[in-house]
Amino acid sequence: MISGADIMVKCLQAEGIDTIFGYPGATICPFYDSVYDSDINSVLVRQEQNAAHAASGYARAKMKPGVCVATSGPGATNLITGIATAYMDSIPMIAITGQVRSDLLGSDSFQEADITGACEPFTKHSYLVKKTEDLPRIFKEAFHIASTGRPGPVLIDVPIDIQFNEIESFEYPETVDIKSYKPNTKGHIVQVKRAVELIKQSKRPIIVSGGGVLSSGAKLKLQKFAEITQIPIISTMMGIGVMPSDHPLYLGMLGTHGRKCANTALHTTDLVIVCGARLGDRAIASPDQMSENTTKIIHIDIDPAEIGKNVRVDIPIVGDMNHVLKKLIENIDGYKVNDEWDAKVKDLKAHYQSKISTFDGYVEPRTLIGKLSSMLKSKAILCADVGQNQIWCANNFRIREGRFFTTGGMGTMGYSIPCAIGAKLGLKKRDVVVVCGDGSFQMSLNELSTIVQNNLNIKIIVMRNYRLGMVRELQDHYYDHRHSMTVLNDSPDIVALAKAYGIDSAEVSSNEDAEKYINKIVESDKPFVLVCQVHPDTPSIL
Repeated sequence: MISGADIMVKCLQAEGIDTIFGYPGATICPFYDSVYDSDINSVLVRQEQNAAHAASGYARAKMKPGVCVATSGPGATNLITGIATAYMDSIPMIAITGQVRSDLLGSDSFQEADITGACEPFTKHSYLVKKTEDLPRIFKEAFHIASTGRPGPVLIDVPIDIQFNEIESFEYPETVDIKSYKPNTKGHIVQVKRAVELIKQSKRPIIVSGGGVLSSGAKLKLQKFAEITQIPIISTMMGIGVMPSDHPLYLGMLGTHGRKCANTALHTTDLVIVCGARLGDRAIASPDQMSENTTKIIHIDIDPAEIGKNVRVDIPIVGDMNHVLKKLIENIDGYKVNDEWDAKVKDLKAHYQSKISTFDGYVEPRTLIGKLSSMLKSKAILCADVGQNQIWCANNFRIREGRFFTTGGMGTMGYSIPCAIGAKLGLKKRDVVVVCGDGSFQMSLNELSTIVQNNLNIKIIVMRNYRLGMVRELQDHYYDHRHSMTVLNDSPDIVALAKAYGIDSAEVSSNEDAEKYINKIVESDKPFVLVCQVHPDTPSIL
């Protein structure tokens, strides 16, 4: 005989899951008791939302679904923001929640919450398990749904009696067959050939790369396609890292907070090839940003719902980026952009190298982040939070072979530290660095305890300006400098806080001192918190 809780653990093992993130409670205790006897590393976070963010960081580092776990009621509802963040950023995740006994459902019993109903808008699919016998099938389907098509979170809600119940034997399914879920991955060859013809006719083509290129593992194929054709690339925030930042064909991030050369190229082009991006309002402020009359658009995405949602499309291609790029490379027949467009792209890169203004007695964050790139190993992972620090990192951190993790879809403050925990546990040999503001740091500083408990040598750089900087900028531009609820003058001593957790730390007010500390701590096997004093008037973009 085998219990439902033991089945849940065996399902995770069958999927190759070695690490899970969560917080226990009464209705998930049977599962955690089974985990205790397994070889799965169960990481105790300090708040459930951070379990989801850590699972997100793990998923992005390992390129496989991350797993987060919570109990019923408030434990489950605390997961919601993390689940929604993963949904908007297309991160594969399995969220497992405990639930009250099946016979108590709907009676408003202690710590009961309809979590499947509450998460409906933010999951690819959800399950409320009604029979212990269904657990193997449900877990197999959940992992399949989360990791295929457009990746995203799947919720499995398991009542405590289902975890206690025993059945005679366990057998994990080898295959999945869900009649209503058949994602199209190949990409229609006729559409590919139409796209090739349009590319050959264009004089000023450009590629817009989104997070879909990275999540599909098609980064090298896109690089190859760009280098064969010499078509320049700009990226959304989630697409940062698809090309090395210093690659001659890469113009940087587009959009409201993007680089001028990227946005100028988008205005100048006659053909936009959108790869794995939904082109939300932060990337394309309005559909007419690209000329209706002269710009053609090819949109490639695994999710048909995203194609043409925000901009008109001339040639839609539904399919996995790997398959579609392979077909494009095979059919492009030696096409290369003309010399005039090539020269224009090089001129754009050279023309928009702006001079950064500084404030005496403060760290200049954009310059420091640029320097940070060269101080880390080439495969380093940078986890940026949300706010001004996110924009400074997006525009100034020079990606080589590493990754840039942030939340571009939901924009959830407090994401960076738990994300870094998941990334570090997923890829233990990588440099993992957090850059956050003093506002976002205070949203997840409790996870310093998780870092210490798991001996993770994560380096945290806090850009401290005693402001909620990005909101303050909005107040400056649109609300006559009325700084309502954005001043953090009475914030705690971060150096003392780090010391309370047993983490070495320092505070600096110049780039020279910051660089000295970074040079010292990069090779250390211990965590470190570096607080950088930044002038409140330092803008997000130049």
